Amino acid sequence: MCGIVGVVSHAPVNQLIYDALLLLQHRGQDAAGIVTQQERKFFMHKAKGMVRDVFRTRNMRSLPGNCGLGQVRYPTAGNAFSDAEAQPFYVNAPFGIVLVHNGNLTNAHALKAELFSADHRHINTESDSEVLLNVLAHEIGETTRGLPLTPHDVFEAVRKVHRRVRGSYAVIAMIAGHGVLAFRDPYGIRPLCMGVSDGTVMLASESVAMEGTNHKFERNIQPGEAVFIDLQGRVHAQQCADHPVLNPCIFEFVYLARPDSVMDGISVYQARLNLGESLAKRVISTVPPNEIDVVIPIPESSRPSAAQLAQLLGLPYREGFVKNRYVGRTFIMPGQSVRKKSVRQKLNAIASEFKGRNVLLVDDSIVRGTTSREIVQMARDAGANKVYMASAAPPVRYPNVYGIDMPTPQELVAHNRTVEQIRQIIGCDALIYQDVDGMKKAIGSLNANIKDFDASCFDGVYVTGDITLEDIVRLNSNRVNGDENQEDTSRLALPNHED
Repeated sequence: MCGIVGVVSHAPVNQLIYDALLLLQHRGQDAAGIVTQQERKFFMHKAKGMVRDVFRTRNMRSLPGNCGLGQVRYPTAGNAFSDAEAQPFYVNAPFGIVLVHNGNLTNAHALKAELFSADHRHINTESDSEVLLNVLAHEIGETTRGLPLTPHDVFEAVRKVHRRVRGSYAVIAMIAGHGVLAFRDPYGIRPLCMGVSDGTVMLASESVAMEGTNHKFERNIQPGEAVFIDLQGRVHAQQCADHPVLNPCIFEFVYLARPDSVMDGISVYQARLNLGESLAKRVISTVPPNEIDVVIPIPESSRPSAAQLAQLLGLPYREGFVKNRYVGRTFIMPGQSVRKKSVRQKLNAIASEFKGRNVLLVDDSIVRGTTSREIVQMARDAGANKVYMASAAPPVRYPNVYGIDMPTPQELVAHNRTVEQIRQIIGCDALIYQDVDGMKKAIGSLNANIKDFDASCFDGVYVTGDITLEDIVRLNSNRVNGDENQEDTSRLALPNHED
């Protein structure tokens, strides 16, 4: 999972990209990068860490130009601790291209071999984003064959990329001396939208990046569509996929996206309210409301669902946990020991809200179960009489292969387990899950044009239709490296200045 942004303007863009990345920080806290262009020359800075730590004043001054890209990253493939695998990625031919990518290619292994044997291109990292960049570069080179680049050539190249690449991808690329290109996979799994301001066009993963930088949200990039913005700010767009269909990732609405974003015509906040309403019906069938004294959300994504559930059941809603905002999202952290250590650093219980009460804890989802088990124990330690747990999402039973770091079935607490078995592992007195159909109806009712979602981590149905057990095993072998002490040998990326 990543957050990406691209800008074409008549004024310097370094500060604007920085501000947009801050608004997308929830989508990636592992690494950040910005590249700008001035007079056909790229200026890049990228490193591990959060935006405010990666970019200092001296770094910002070294990023001149009126167009550029940025990315914040959670690693899903490759080495979690390598500076070289931070994005953007760069190739010098044709023209010079830099790229940022949100998603995950499911055929990256085959493409890498194909790039070497047939396209004669070199891949230097384990990142599928570098593979995607080289496929795009090759197709642009094949399309232009030494002639000047036109928007038609760009769209033809993207059309060929769609035919070669499998998986999920929202992409923003910058072509030296020509402009910025954005495109989305034919299923629209990962989000991408466009906004405008005076003399500026912005592309970003979420609408909140537009609104927070005083840009007017204009529209979503459609599945399979490519948008090319030339250096004069003219927008060219064309559908480049043979059979596009909108099947966005439902986990974006459940957990990943900011609640103040609107994605593919759906308010994320309203989606979470609807999930709470649907979950309330499930709670009633499991635990009578008169046996619940208080509803407490597990910060922060679950708050809208918990508040709506409490209102419908006529129960008090209370904040029982205080969150330390300076600890990252736990389920995506590399290394289980790091994850266990961080839970109590992340949350602290307010004992007065638990003592002697039967509490219903509401979470947005339960992935590995490690955090849930710790939180249930925290509630008991704070004096709760009974602890019930409700999840606004269904059981996460299957690996996600489209860009969210939950690929190993053995790590998923719900994989091959009944709800009762999960309840025993978590240690709560009752466990209530949303059901898959209820989740899809709750969110899908907000946009009639969306006929289905990618809900593969819940129902095991992979919308691209090409995922086998062998694919999942192979993708697991290329997941993020959790060994912080392993030597990083991939050092041929553009270096950062040390001054």
